[in-house]
Amino acid sequence: MSTTPAIIDTHCHLDFAVFDEDRDQVLNRCAINNVQTIINPGVTADTWQRTINLSQSTPTLHFALGLHPQFIEHHQPQHLSQLDTLIETHRPVAVGEIGLDFYAAQRPQSNTGGKNPESSTQANREKQQLFFVKQLIIAKQHNLPVIIHNRKAHDLCLNLLSDTVVAGGTIHAFNGSIQQAHKYHEMGFMLGFGGMLTYERSSKLRALVKQLPLSAIVLETDAPDMTVSAHQGERNSPEYLPFVLAAVAEIKNLSVEQVAEVTSQNAQRIFNLT
Repeated sequence: MSTTPAIIDTHCHLDFAVFDEDRDQVLNRCAINNVQTIINPGVTADTWQRTINLSQSTPTLHFALGLHPQFIEHHQPQHLSQLDTLIETHRPVAVGEIGLDFYAAQRPQSNTGGKNPESSTQANREKQQLFFVKQLIIAKQHNLPVIIHNRKAHDLCLNLLSDTVVAGGTIHAFNGSIQQAHKYHEMGFMLGFGGMLTYERSSKLRALVKQLPLSAIVLETDAPDMTVSAHQGERNSPEYLPFVLAAVAEIKNLSVEQVAEVTSQNAQRIFNLT
């Protein structure tokens, strides 16, 4: 039996094909490591049903639905109405993964987790912003939190969230400034931290976590991407969340039990988990 306290992975893509061969074994190891709840955000319209089906067949898994900015060239206007219908029918825990990725709009990324590279055009950014705002409106209409992916666009994201006030959510893999972190938290958002926090070289990120109150933090893995230092070069997995827990506890000089309790309560509150 694991001595790790019960914890929640607030961001994991367990529905990705890279887990197809051993998903059940991964879930078994999660149970051993006391990763008791996993939030699985959807990323494209053509994979939403797979995301829903997996969550409905897995008690520890909860799903969100959204149109990820890294796939922006594949998203079509009719996908927004499909999203609205699926939310009405299946009631996910959040709208996500949505947001802005201006890094991807500048420079294509490697396809490590099934995420496709994007073109470097102004039209790309404009379409990202349009789809982000429309999904914020959908979340507001359904009174759901949002799971936000943001790279190189925090100030714009904060402005858009001021224009369309939603029921809070999480800022996935947060890497902005302490001032931006406080603004997000004041708006009802939690800041998500994952595997990068386990690397000693992540000095800026670790300093940020040290400054933030524990009440603003949730744990995540973003598996299969962004793995922890102990498994560098390997596929990331939600079973590795205890490494993130230990890193937060070390940085903030708190017990793992206290960090597990507070971050789990944060996640439960944001996603209305029972």
